[in-house]
Amino acid sequence: MMFYVEGSVMLGLSVGGLSFVLNYSHLLNSLLSLEFLTLMIYWGLSTSTMFIGNDFFFLLFYLAVGACEAVLGLSLLVSSVYSHGLDYLKSYSALLC
Repeated sequence: MMFYVEGSVMLGLSVGGLSFVLNYSHLLNSLLSLEFLTLMIYWGLSTSTMFIGNDFFFLLFYLAVGACEAVLGLSLLVSSVYSHGLDYLKSYSALLC
Protein backbone atom coordinates (compact mmCIF):
# COMPACT_ATOMS: atom_id res chain seq x y z
CA MET A 1 0.00 0.00 0.00
CA MET A 2 2.80 2.40 0.87
CA PHE A 3 4.49 1.80 -2.49
CA TYR A 4 1.41 3.05 -4.33
CA VAL A 5 1.30 6.20 -2.24
CA GLU A 6 5.02 6.86 -2.71
CA GLY A 7 4.71 6.23 -6.43
CA SER A 8 1.76 8.59 -6.80
CA VAL A 9 3.55 11.29 -4.79
CA MET A 10 6.66 10.94 -6.93
CA LEU A 11 4.54 11.04 -10.09
CA GLY A 12 2.78 14.16 -8.81
CA LEU A 13 6.09 15.82 -7.99
CA SER A 14 7.42 14.99 -11.44
CA VAL A 15 4.31 16.32 -13.17
CA GLY A 16 4.35 19.48 -11.04
CA GLY A 17 8.03 20.12 -11.69
CA LEU A 18 7.61 19.51 -15.40
CA SER A 19 4.60 21.82 -15.46
CA PHE A 20 6.60 24.51 -13.68
CA VAL A 21 9.49 24.24 -16.12
CA LEU A 22 7.42 24.07 -19.31
CA ASN A 23 4.71 26.65 -18.43
CA TYR A 24 7.01 29.47 -17.42
CA SER A 25 5.34 32.10 -19.61
CA HIS A 26 2.67 33.34 -17.19
CA LEU A 27 3.00 34.10 -13.49
CA LEU A 28 -0.35 32.48 -12.66
CA ASN A 29 0.71 29.19 -14.26
CA SER A 30 3.95 29.24 -12.29
CA LEU A 31 2.12 29.92 -9.03
CA LEU A 32 -0.36 27.10 -9.67
CA SER A 33 2.49 24.70 -10.39
CA LEU A 34 4.28 25.70 -7.18
CA GLU A 35 1.06 25.26 -5.20
CA PHE A 36 0.60 21.81 -6.73
CA LEU A 37 4.16 20.92 -5.70
CA THR A 38 3.43 22.17 -2.18
CA LEU A 39 0.32 19.99 -1.95
CA MET A 40 2.17 16.94 -3.27
CA ILE A 41 4.91 17.38 -0.66
CA TYR A 42 2.24 17.79 2.03
CA TRP A 43 0.49 14.65 0.85
CA GLY A 44 3.74 12.70 0.95
CA LEU A 45 4.64 13.99 4.40
CA SER A 46 1.17 13.33 5.81
CA THR A 47 1.02 9.75 4.54
CA SER A 48 4.53 9.00 5.76
CA THR A 49 3.80 10.39 9.23
CA MET A 50 0.53 8.46 9.30
CA PHE A 51 2.31 5.18 8.61
CA ILE A 52 5.18 5.94 11.00
CA GLY A 53 2.98 7.42 13.72
CA ASN A 54 4.81 10.69 14.38
CA ASP A 55 3.36 14.04 15.39
CA PHE A 56 1.34 16.16 13.02
CA PHE A 57 2.58 19.51 14.37
CA PHE A 58 5.22 19.75 11.68
CA LEU A 59 2.50 19.31 9.05
CA LEU A 60 0.55 22.22 10.52
CA PHE A 61 3.67 24.38 10.34
CA TYR A 62 4.23 23.27 6.75
CA LEU A 63 0.64 24.17 5.83
CA ALA A 64 1.05 27.60 7.43
CA VAL A 65 4.23 28.26 5.44
CA GLY A 66 2.53 27.00 2.27
CA ALA A 67 -0.42 29.33 2.85
CA CYS A 68 1.94 32.27 3.37
CA GLU A 69 3.73 31.36 0.14
CA ALA A 70 0.43 31.29 -1.75
CA VAL A 71 -0.69 34.64 -0.33
CA LEU A 72 2.66 36.24 -1.15
CA GLY A 73 2.52 34.90 -4.70
CA LEU A 74 -1.03 36.14 -5.24
CA SER A 75 -0.19 39.58 -3.89
CA LEU A 76 2.79 39.70 -6.27
CA LEU A 77 0.48 38.69 -9.12
CA VAL A 78 -2.10 41.36 -8.26
CA SER A 79 0.51 44.10 -7.92
CA SER A 80 2.22 43.17 -11.19
CA VAL A 81 -1.09 43.07 -13.07
CA TYR A 82 -2.03 46.41 -11.54
CA SER A 83 1.26 48.06 -12.47
CA HIS A 84 1.99 46.43 -15.85
CA GLY A 85 -1.46 45.27 -16.99
CA LEU A 86 -0.49 41.64 -17.67
CA ASP A 87 1.14 38.63 -16.03
CA TYR A 88 3.34 37.58 -18.94
CA LEU A 89 6.73 36.94 -17.33
CA LYS A 90 8.88 37.39 -20.42
CA SER A 91 7.75 41.00 -20.86
CA TYR A 92 9.27 42.09 -17.54
CA SER A 93 12.75 43.50 -17.48
CA ALA A 94 14.97 43.99 -14.47
CA LEU A 95 16.05 47.36 -15.82
CA LEU A 96 12.51 48.76 -15.81
CA CYS A 97 11.80 48.02 -12.16
